[in-house]
Amino acid sequence: MTSHSEPHVRWERDGTHTACLTFSHPRLRNALTLSMYDELEKACDEIDAADAVRVTVVRGAGEAAFAAGTDIREFTSFTSGADGIAYEHRVGRAVDRLAALRMPTVAIVRGPAVGAGTILAASCDIVLATPDATFGAPIGRTLGNCLAPSALARLYTGFGRSRTLQALYTAQLITAAQAHETGFVSEIIPPEALEERAAALSSQIAGCAPLTLAALKEADRRVLATTVPAHADDLYATCYGSRDFAEGVTAFLTKRAPVWEGR
Repeated sequence: MTSHSEPHVRWERDGTHTACLTFSHPRLRNALTLSMYDELEKACDEIDAADAVRVTVVRGAGEAAFAAGTDIREFTSFTSGADGIAYEHRVGRAVDRLAALRMPTVAIVRGPAVGAGTILAASCDIVLATPDATFGAPIGRTLGNCLAPSALARLYTGFGRSRTLQALYTAQLITAAQAHETGFVSEIIPPEALEERAAALSSQIAGCAPLTLAALKEADRRVLATTVPAHADDLYATCYGSRDFAEGVTAFLTKRAPVWEGR
């Protein structure tokens, strides 16, 4: 059994119709390990099998962060582009599984939801955020890797193409206020009122007809599926197999600025 002090993803029932799904790695602001992505897949399977659940609330443990991307230490063993391809496919399965939950999902975002954290939030249907929440994937100045086309499609839907590309090209984060302006964030809630608002919204959703909720969720999935592009294994291999990526990982872990070579 996994200790609650170890990085993990868990879910539990909150009443009859609500599931609470939590990313827990507080020491690293809930950054996800590879095993946590696997646990996320499994948790979503279990939630979908719980017939009474009509809404799932997604959150990071504690109050410091939603999810600060992937635990960078996972990349230290990468030696080739093939490792990057395998990583993107593994993470992609978990993200897609969260997006495919049969019921509506509500993300509660406190603090950073960056890198994979932004993609996970974008895979939820409604995002509630505190004023200090931030979003984005500043990989252009940190690791030198890339994003999956399916992730870009979700970000375009949430932030718009221009805002998304500006944030990615400049490696800047998007504030809660900016995310609310684009519609990515549904509501900005003061920290002290966030749990009460999330509970009220979940209760309101759970009170609706379950077949209608499931049909709306599936219709939304089908609409978004038309924008998901083909694979990008060539892009993954180029970035993750590069000297720049190895430099980015080393620089991040040693807390210095990377020196890019473009190869």
